[in-house]
Formats: sequence, structure tokens, C-alpha cells
Amino acid sequence: MNYMEEYKKWCESPEFDEETKKELLAIKNDEKEIEDRFYKELEFGTAGLRGIIGAGTNRMNKYTVGKATQGLANYILEQGTQEKGVAISYDSRKMSKEFALQTALILCANGIKAYLFENLRPVPELSFSVRNLGCTAGVMITASHNPPKYNGYKVYWDDGSQIVSPRDKEIISKVRAVEKYSEIREITKEEAEQKGLLKIVGTEMDDKYLDVLKNLVLNPDIMKEEGKELKVVYTPLHGTGNTIAERLLTELGMKNVYVVPEQKDPDGNFPTVDYPNPEEKKAFKLALELAEKVGADVVLATDPDADRLGIFAKDAKTGKYMEYTGNMSALLIAEYRISQMKEKGILPKNGMFITTIVSSDLAKAIAKYYNLECIEVLTGFKNIGAVMKKAEENQDKKYVFGFEESYGCLIGDYARDKDGISAVMALCEAACYYKSKGKTLWDAMGDIYKKYGYYKEAQVSIYREGASGAQEIKDMMTKMRNTDIEKIGDYKVLTFKDVEQDIVKNMITGEVGKTGLPKSNVLYYELEDNSWCCIRPSGTEPKIKLYMGIKGTTEDDAINRLEKLKEAMLNLVQ
Repeated sequence: MNYMEEYKKWCESPEFDEETKKELLAIKNDEKEIEDRFYKELEFGTAGLRGIIGAGTNRMNKYTVGKATQGLANYILEQGTQEKGVAISYDSRKMSKEFALQTALILCANGIKAYLFENLRPVPELSFSVRNLGCTAGVMITASHNPPKYNGYKVYWDDGSQIVSPRDKEIISKVRAVEKYSEIREITKEEAEQKGLLKIVGTEMDDKYLDVLKNLVLNPDIMKEEGKELKVVYTPLHGTGNTIAERLLTELGMKNVYVVPEQKDPDGNFPTVDYPNPEEKKAFKLALELAEKVGADVVLATDPDADRLGIFAKDAKTGKYMEYTGNMSALLIAEYRISQMKEKGILPKNGMFITTIVSSDLAKAIAKYYNLECIEVLTGFKNIGAVMKKAEENQDKKYVFGFEESYGCLIGDYARDKDGISAVMALCEAACYYKSKGKTLWDAMGDIYKKYGYYKEAQVSIYREGASGAQEIKDMMTKMRNTDIEKIGDYKVLTFKDVEQDIVKNMITGEVGKTGLPKSNVLYYELEDNSWCCIRPSGTEPKIKLYMGIKGTTEDDAINRLEKLKEAMLNLVQ
């Protein structure tokens, strides 16, 4: 069925309600919009189901959410784990609460117990809750850091991690097998509660989650003492973060926490930001203004579902607030925590430091220094979670730290997703510790570069909207995949990896081997002089992403080299 036939079906079939039909009839003369809404079905990417809210197969709506949930329910019933139940949380986005309740009731209609949070909660608390409640699965309704018009549906399995291969493919096949929306089972909230299938989760889970986080603090006395003076500005960017963050910091002894008032309350319109993403400097505008006003030492922001953290820290020498990349903030936390664990004699000998292939090579240097095994996985924190699960089952390695360059890390094994809340806590603890030594967080970052070398990284996104854009992105990947590239900018290509084809090619000798990584549409170029590049399509947005990293002799040298490499990559791809 082509997109126009599918559109007509949605406009005419009794399966769809009048509100949906009205929305679709309003675009009857806009073929481009019709095509974009119906040229494909939403698919599970690195972060599950995600799309623009609206009517259509390529949109987030009660029908696509219903189909995904019925497919998940069919899979759970096939596994025979329905008694364990499913934990469900949601963020502040438009329709999040409605989609969460709908998900819970569809599961209940299939005889599956649903643990639904009474109100919005962060992704990491959902991951923790799946494990704490012994659930078979979890669902988080969120589009993470995407623009306001998006929403999404993340599926977790019993280990608290987002679903990975082969389970993701098995669930997707069950979703696709739901051919008619009339197959989606229904039940009322009252009936679900009467049958004991719908359980509402309240603040008792917050208490459990926060207790676990507080026990991960390595220097509680220093945090309590220096926390009397340290000034922190925090913004949840209208999301879930402040359901937990301010309370956590206050209970740990932080006396000067300033939450940006205009962004404190949840709001799916995100009225003060175009893009609620802590990776974007624009998102920090109000937070930085408040920081200047109160003389803050640290400025922190979490995205709407609070799995990502962005940071600015004051440079005492210049008085300016300095921006950290996701690599920088995560590795600052890593160096602080791992050095303190070693000093206290609690760093495991069989410890793992898990990173991704597009994250900073500084991770390898830190892991080597502390005699930890550095394990590289594909992009997506679920792949870090998969390594944690295997180690837990085999009981042969201990998780110490894991992160990805996209502003996410996890400081303990209580969850299986990146945690912006614990990252807020860890950075505040680190700031207190370094303050006790007469240093700022910016001083600490400088010390790391002096110790290990000047590693710098960049990421560039090229957006291509709609069906034609999807084809353009596909063509870009095909062109790069089928071209033997021997040099990128000033650097010779030493090794080329095509992860989708499971090929590693030595560009000097011509020798070909296997990557050993799960199949994924990723191209990776190892360059001379400790440099690298990578290219892949986004799994959640209409864009192709370019990653690159270098190691310079000084900070200025690193910055100059990185800019040249970025320019060379852009010229190569476009």
C-alpha cells in the first residue's frame, strides 16, 4: 500500500476516530505533508520509537503507540512473564501522560500487570524501578532532547536496559504482526484497578532511588562542608529533572542550589527554549544569566527525561563560564571517582570502563592509567547496558564507569541507562572536593589534559527532512561506503571499518578482517596521529552524524587540528 492509499484508509476507516480524520482532512491538498506522515511506519532506532506527534503511520499518536504496546504485550505473553509486570514512566512532553496511561491499560487488557508512576519521573528512575520491582519490562514515554513537536516510546527489558538484539528485532516483529488497529485490546482504568492489574507508583520509589544515589557519594563529609559555600545553578529545562535533583542536592548538604525559576516547572511546550537539549549553548541562556547574578561556581542542565547533563563551570582566572562537551563532563566525573576509589582502596582489580566508538579516546588513557579494562561498544547506552548484563551474569568483571559522548554517563550499577540525576550529584561532589583543594572544576579539567594529553572531539549533524531527505542520507552513506578513502584532511587513513558489512580493512596493507561488532550502519576511520572519524545516520532524528577526534600537543594545537578535520569531513560527505 502506498502512502496515498494509507492516507485514504485513515480518513475513511471506522478504525480511526473523528478527531484523527479531521486532522488528516485538513491536509488533503498538501501531498508533501501526506507523504511525510505515511511513507513509512515509525521504527525502533537506538532509542526506541520516536517521531513527531500527529496523525499518520510515521507519527506518534494513540494508534502507533497502541500498536507498539499490543506488539509488546503479545511478546511478553509469549515469554510467559506477564505476572512480573511492566513499569511505566513519562516526561513533560505533549501527550506523554496520555500515552503512558494508554500503554498501561493496553497491557492490563492483556492480563499484564502495569506499574504506572503517579506523575512524571526521569528515565534513570524508570530503569532503576524495572530492576527494583522485578519487572519483565519497562516503558518510558519521552523524546529525550528532541524539539517540542516530538514524543517517543522507549522499551526496557528486565535488566533495566533498553532492548538490544535479538530481543529488539523479536519485539519489532510482534509489533509489525499487529496488522489492524482493531486488534489493540482495551480496558478501563477502573476495571484494571479492580482486577489488581494497575498499580500506581508513588514517592516511595523516589526514596529508594535517592538512597541508592546517596550511597554512591565517595566524600560525603567534604560535600557537606564545602556545600555550605559552593553555588550551583540548575535547570531541568521544563522536564522531569527537578522532581528529584534539588531534593537530592539539599539532602547531601548543598546550601546554595538555584533552580532557574522560568524553567523549573514541567511544560511540554518548552516556552523558553527552541530545543530542550543541554548539548546546545542556547539552552543555557537563562541559567547563565542567573549564574552571573548569584555568582555561581557551576551551571547544570538536564534534558526533559533527565538522562543527559550539560555543564558550564566558572574559570576563576577569567571569571568566564566555560562550556564542557559531553566527553569532558563525563571524563571529569570518571577521573574524580576512579582516582578517589583507588585512593580509598575500593577500585576493583577486574574493573570495566565502558565507552562507545564515537566517544573520546581520553577514556582509553584514563582506563590504562588505573589498570581498568576499556571496552568499546556501538553508539547507544543500551550497548553499555548489554556489557553490564553479561558481566553480571558471568560474575567475572566489575562495572566502574560508563559513558557516551552524547552527554550521558552512569556512575553505578543500580540502573542500566545514562543518569543525568546522578551525574548532577557526582559533578557537585567533584566541585566540592576540588574546592577543598583550592581548585575549580575548570582547573580540574586542565589538570586532566596535562596528565593525559589534549584530546578534543567534535560532532556535526547534517539534517535532511522527509522521504527525500531519508534518501539523501542513504545516498551519502552509500557513497562513503563504496569509496576507498586513503586520506582525510592532513591524515592518512590507517583502518576503515564498515560495521554494517562487518568489515575491517587495513588501508596500508589491504588486509581485510571482521569488526566483531553487532550489525549497525556505521563507518569508522582510524587515522594517523591518534585521530579518528566516524559517520552514521541518527536512529531518532532525520540527520546524518559526523564524529571526529584528535590528540594535540597543546590546547590550541588540538583546537586547530580539530577544526581542520571537521572541515575535511564535511567536504568529503557532502
